[in-house]
Amino acid sequence: MAIDPVTLEILKNHCRAAAESMAFTLYRTAHSTFVKETEDFTTGLTTPEGLTFATPTELGATWFVGLNYGNVIKAIDHYDEGDIGMTNDPYSGYVCTHSPDMHIWKPVFHDGEIVCFVVGHIHNTDVGGAVPASLSRTLSEVHQEGIRIPPTKIVRRGEINQEILNVLLANVRMPEQNWGDLKAQIASVNTGERRVHEMIAKFGVETFREGIAGLLDYAEAQARDIMRELPDGRYFFADYLDEDVAGGYPCRIALTLDIHGDGCTFDFTGSDPQIEGSVNMPTGGAERHALMMVGLVYVLYSLNPRLFLNSGVCRVCTCIMPDGTIVNPRFPAAVGLRTLSVQRLQGVIIGAFSQAAQDRLPAGPASGGPIMNVNTIDNRTGRRVVASIDPITGGAGGNPREDGTEGSGANSSFLKNTPVEINEAEVPIKILRYGLARDSGGPGKHRGGMATELRFEAQAPNTRITARNRDRSRFTSWGMLGGRAGSQSRFLLNPGTDREENLGNTDILKIGPGDVVHIGSGGAGGWGDPLERDPEAVLTDVKRHMVSAGSAERDYGVVIAGGTVEAAATAVLRARLAAGRAEGGFFDFGPERTAYEAEWTEGNYTALTELLAGLPVHWRFFVKHRIFEAVDALPPERRRGDGSEVRDSYAQVVGRYPQLAALL
Repeated sequence: MAIDPVTLEILKNHCRAAAESMAFTLYRTAHSTFVKETEDFTTGLTTPEGLTFATPTELGATWFVGLNYGNVIKAIDHYDEGDIGMTNDPYSGYVCTHSPDMHIWKPVFHDGEIVCFVVGHIHNTDVGGAVPASLSRTLSEVHQEGIRIPPTKIVRRGEINQEILNVLLANVRMPEQNWGDLKAQIASVNTGERRVHEMIAKFGVETFREGIAGLLDYAEAQARDIMRELPDGRYFFADYLDEDVAGGYPCRIALTLDIHGDGCTFDFTGSDPQIEGSVNMPTGGAERHALMMVGLVYVLYSLNPRLFLNSGVCRVCTCIMPDGTIVNPRFPAAVGLRTLSVQRLQGVIIGAFSQAAQDRLPAGPASGGPIMNVNTIDNRTGRRVVASIDPITGGAGGNPREDGTEGSGANSSFLKNTPVEINEAEVPIKILRYGLARDSGGPGKHRGGMATELRFEAQAPNTRITARNRDRSRFTSWGMLGGRAGSQSRFLLNPGTDREENLGNTDILKIGPGDVVHIGSGGAGGWGDPLERDPEAVLTDVKRHMVSAGSAERDYGVVIAGGTVEAAATAVLRARLAAGRAEGGFFDFGPERTAYEAEWTEGNYTALTELLAGLPVHWRFFVKHRIFEAVDALPPERRRGDGSEVRDSYAQVVGRYPQLAALL
């Protein structure tokens, strides 16, 4: 018998409160800055089969609403009361998505039967591997990204599995920090177990069991109602990552969104092959893998903020992910910087949906700024410090109603900044600036959210910096419906001196005392024609040093003199700017991407996708580069954009490598 709607609503709130109690326990007892300040963690409740049916809304990361723990739960053949499972291996069940993320799960028993699991993860600052903080775009295989623990019991009948713990702690750079965070995780799931027993005592075990299924169905029904509001059709969108290798080419994520009735399909055909770097996304090709669903959840929640967030939401979508591509790589591809690629993927999904709901969704979210990690020695104590000092995020895209959130918005808003005082107390650096970057938000009727920038000085020799997730150094976030693209990201060493160096997408850096690092994210895209922006809003931005006077005139057509808007001069300037510009498209991708896609057209990418798909996976990345080199060398008169130059170049590459030709 189905549970009645009133009881289901009450149970829903209790389940969410249980997940939030777990989150507060973890948040208050964690050791590392990245957990207790940045809040890169999750908690939740799953069905006995592993489907997440409740998550917090107040604390932690927002990525794993649809996470299915089923594969790792099944990897352990038997559970007793007091057991806790653990894994951080991206290729064991495809629950963990890179090695620093330690997932744990605990069965909750009632009368000898498992009624649910309480689960969660934290991002460890370091799990060993080739580089401090374990992640770098220079790494080429998962073995370099730190210790990997397949699904196993870290706690057996309430007792720590000391052998596994010893192996873990022997392979990390700050074992006391990892152990402290793990104890916080264990406390969190113990809190969740207590809360579940309280619910069973209140509602009864049968109502609790029926309610779990009801909550998944409830979220699915809400999501399908949202989908029915959108027009059926096929909507294409693509965007690019800065490739990992030095001198590399853009790495493309392409999506064809097919909306049909109360559901949709994500077809990622046209996305680039898995690359010899660490931005691959480990999904195992699962049709609703959590990483692929984050953007969907963000879109649906934006369209209806009353949406209950659990795995049921994801039932409205299925994915097509070609094997051996960036969205479905084969072992042992490196996956550590999947954060960067998933953020870009989220923007791609938003861009596709925005064509179906243009009056309800924002322009492109900012990106390109890293999560900064420092590995150094404390001059006072001689103690080694490995710490995350800040996420350098950008704002949200402008939307139909308002400007984008400044500095930390859209798909990165769950990453909280660490106060300067805490960073300087815990890490031997001196912070010189931490704030918003002027003129970084894309101009628009509703301006894009601004970029964040950080400038700090090293205090000790051999200070190693890991700036993971660096991107947007070439292509920028996109503007929409007349709004303009946001700014590029920046990464400079010793800015303003004769030793200034542009570090580009470098993410591993060694500096010494007195060296200064300046890093800034990209800015978000604007929404709507900037010439329609209220001149007084432009004046306010100028007074707040968010927009320069030069940008006010150049981008918004607003003339400011003596601290006020010159109304007559503004009207004349706006009329002149409007008359002199070309007709714009639905999106503004910025001049760099526009120039790139004039040569790398959809016709060329269609041919490239078809040809690479016919090769063995381990040849695809190599051949892609050889084709790009050959096309780049063509004179302008031979570039037709219809795919023929790609096919000709491919034939040359195959002819050059008999080892490849023998495989075809």
